[in-house]
Amino acid sequence: MPLALLALAIGAFGIGATEFVIMGLLPEVAETFSVSIPTAGYLATGYALGVVIGAPVLAVAGAKVSRKRMLMALMGLFIAGNALSAAAPVFALMLAGRVIASLAHGAFFGIGAIVAAGLVAPHKRAGAISLMFTGLTVANVIGVPLGTWLGQQVSWRATFAVIAGVGVIALAGVAALVPHRVGEPAGGGAPVPAPAGGLRSELAALRDPQVLLAMAMTVLGFGGVFAAITYLAPMMTGAAGYAPGSVTWLLLLFGAGMVIGNLVGGRYADRALLPMLYVSLGGLAVLLALFTATAHHKAGAALTLLLIGGFGFATVAPLQKRVLDHAAQAPTLASAVNIGAFNLGNALAAWLGGLVIAGGLGDTAPNVVGAAMTTAALGLAVVAATLERRSAVVRFSPAPPSTVRTGG
Repeated sequence: MPLALLALAIGAFGIGATEFVIMGLLPEVAETFSVSIPTAGYLATGYALGVVIGAPVLAVAGAKVSRKRMLMALMGLFIAGNALSAAAPVFALMLAGRVIASLAHGAFFGIGAIVAAGLVAPHKRAGAISLMFTGLTVANVIGVPLGTWLGQQVSWRATFAVIAGVGVIALAGVAALVPHRVGEPAGGGAPVPAPAGGLRSELAALRDPQVLLAMAMTVLGFGGVFAAITYLAPMMTGAAGYAPGSVTWLLLLFGAGMVIGNLVGGRYADRALLPMLYVSLGGLAVLLALFTATAHHKAGAALTLLLIGGFGFATVAPLQKRVLDHAAQAPTLASAVNIGAFNLGNALAAWLGGLVIAGGLGDTAPNVVGAAMTTAALGLAVVAATLERRSAVVRFSPAPPSTVRTGG
């Protein structure tokens, strides 16, 4: 494994920790600022929306900056946002810190995915992307449970201070290990793709129907997971009957599923990308629907949560690779925007989940929202495959026989 992938994974770990740890700390944060749980949920929604906005804006702003320097600048922004969250005296500043940190998220993963793909041979690129995202999944196995425990035992402020420290380590790793120039990757891999025609080509890639379909699948697919997970703490304590302290190990189960699903999704996406999406999205839709029932039973809730993490994150590397495949000549903006699409889905799901809870439909109602979103993503995958087959038929159809008559 090229050491540059380790640097990217450390950055992904920090980002994953700050994105997901808030789910286990919503009750503590709500109590500190004297706000309701749905209001505290804006810390998840605001983060997700910040990713959506920051991904394309910072990708375009950094178009003329080397990818290494851009990754370093993004980690600096991440550190500043988490430090503000840790010190915030009022809810509004806490929310501002979350948004500042989130601005780095989409562009870091978008640019990082391109660099990761360029560090290895073409037939291993989905696997390399999944290795970078392993930092994000390991954050859910180690970082999020420990951060939740620290927040419950000491203070949620201490959690965000530690995450800012992880950002400092990631910044040093990027500075030391990521290649300086495009086309000269560490470890002797394939050249890192360079934009073919500047901003105009980057924008043109976003008009490709297959790129747009992949992004729509991203919004709806993993967004379905977020509908359930954003409100995991109140769901598990209210419906399943777990004690608040049990949320830590439940998040550990979810994170373990994410690690497994991420590695499996990356491995099989290099072999059969669309079939991998059919399996992961279809299984996820069924699991989210079942979670409305299994969430009322401790053992059933724990098992379902593990499987949701696995099937949910098995979609990430395939969807990111599909975008890169169809925007190969100008990947930077498309890659970053697709990371924003993950978080657009997260924001939409968190908002819809809060609406159904506030509407009195119960703690498990967000699972229905998630199942509906993921089912729609599966439908889009079928549409994308159908269009791809039709395009292939047209492209390779033989020319009609000549109708010119010869004399006789």
